[in-house]
Amino acid sequence: MNIEISEAPITAVMELARVPIAFNVDRVFDVAAQDHDVGGFVLSERRLDVSYVKDYDAIDGEGPTQWAQRFEISDWGLIMAHSTGRLVGGAVMAFNSVGVSMLEGRKDLTVLWDIRVSPEVRGQGVGSGLFRAAEVWSIERGCRRLKVETQNINVPACRFYARQDVCLERFTDLPIPSFRTRSSSFGPKISVHPRSDLQILRPTNTRLHPSAAANC
Repeated sequence: MNIEISEAPITAVMELARVPIAFNVDRVFDVAAQDHDVGGFVLSERRLDVSYVKDYDAIDGEGPTQWAQRFEISDWGLIMAHSTGRLVGGAVMAFNSVGVSMLEGRKDLTVLWDIRVSPEVRGQGVGSGLFRAAEVWSIERGCRRLKVETQNINVPACRFYARQDVCLERFTDLPIPSFRTRSSSFGPKISVHPRSDLQILRPTNTRLHPSAAANC
């Protein structure tokens, strides 16, 4: 399959809504901290008795059509993947944006805000190409780290980031259901399932040893 990956103006970000981000949840990663002397985390896969579909775009205030209304996105980056002229994936990088708490007020940090691939082409290297392009975009802007957030219910995403040699540095278990509250002005929304976020930090100027991400 011939895939063309290229940067696009952030003003075109709403087009990403045409690419589904929903996935079936039939297993989760239970996360536990390792012994203090060892450090790191242990992720244990557990199958659910009842599966369900998670669609981040269906959450109020989320999705490509909503971001420009909530944040200043003029400095954000957009990478798109096309196959024979059809949009099959994309990645959005948040950068230099007031109100995005994940950026920590830093200008040497990029947040991989969104990455998605059409279901029919998943597992064919499109996501990896988008991730690499996001890294290049970050390096070109002098960023030292690329920060990622995902959930332990998204096992395929955790495995994907492990293949990209990212390192799990923080795990937050929030009993108040909410999906990625990135701004203090954006309150939590009620969700059926508890939120457990995995925040993954990767230095953009180094390659991590695969063992560093073995538990992602």
